[in-house]
Amino acid sequence: MGIRRKGREIALQTLYSLDYLREKTDNFQFPDFQQKLDEIVAEEKIEPNNKIYNFAVQILQSLLTNIVEVDDKIKKHSITWPFEKIANLDRNIMRIAVSEMLFSSVAHPVIMDEAIEISKKYCSESSGKFINGILNAISQEIRNGKKG
Repeated sequence: MGIRRKGREIALQTLYSLDYLREKTDNFQFPDFQQKLDEIVAEEKIEPNNKIYNFAVQILQSLLTNIVEVDDKIKKHSITWPFEKIANLDRNIMRIAVSEMLFSSVAHPVIMDEAIEISKKYCSESSGKFINGILNAISQEIRNGKKG
């Protein structure tokens, strides 16, 4: 498994854990990811400050800084399914992918392929098509230069 794929998976595991904590706690602040990330990488026996860890931090910082814009993109293109009803794993895979589409130089097809491959590992059988449909629409919008 490549460094970037593993970094995306670590970021996904962190986001999923944060969603769980947020559901259980009233005072939870979503951007407080560092402690949870450190717990996950320790379980995976990944040393802090290696390339996987640094890429996961980069993903999480970019996403959480721009979470409103990223979520708005997903909401706009999730026409048939309310955002709040999207499975946590599906939603977080899309969040990572949309954040990368908006704020990195990685090619959209690469980002979309990674999202689908990760969904095959962690999500339901139908998740890949759902995620692909939304990410494809967002990618087209970005490429066409449309705002909002």
